[in-house]
Amino acid sequence: MFGIYITHPQVRIDANVPVPKWGLSDVGAARARKAAESDWSRLLRRIVSSDETKAIETAEILAAASGVTIEIVHGMHENDRSATGFLPPPQFEEAANWFFAHPEESFKGWERAVDAQARIVEAVNTVLATHDATAPIAFVGHGGVGTLLKCHLAGRPIGRDRDQPPGGGNLYAFGLADRHLSCDWTPIEDWRG
Repeated sequence: MFGIYITHPQVRIDANVPVPKWGLSDVGAARARKAAESDWSRLLRRIVSSDETKAIETAEILAAASGVTIEIVHGMHENDRSATGFLPPPQFEEAANWFFAHPEESFKGWERAVDAQARIVEAVNTVLATHDATAPIAFVGHGGVGTLLKCHLAGRPIGRDRDQPPGGGNLYAFGLADRHLSCDWTPIEDWRG
């Protein structure tokens, strides 16, 4: 059976609001609702979310379609970037490039990529350790740590070349029995399961 890692779609960016509190934009919410209409979303038996608003909102939309209650796992949050605060998109992209290119170093006080990877892998492994491998499960979170988890599942070094396409709202699937990737990043409304 499948597990999927889903990144939240587009958000309302507000430099005056802490990033973990950003919610989905109208476009992001519409994309999540479209994904919730997919056959795969109704098959989900468990939905596990990061504790950040945009991930919870995405998970709640999917949970309404599958009829399950979301579970919050605090260790699934995005890499901690609070040391620099909000960075405008061009500077953020430069910082993200550096973060992935230097995984054992901190970008101006950010959580190191190797530490964020260890955290997301542990969070997912802890959930899966007691999960019924015949029941489809979704993890809803963020692009950075999602990419770090994907690198781990693929047995590949940390690299931004394995990152999702711009805009968020993508997923990849993996087998619950072997934890091998079965599809690469795909827009949430396009995946057919």
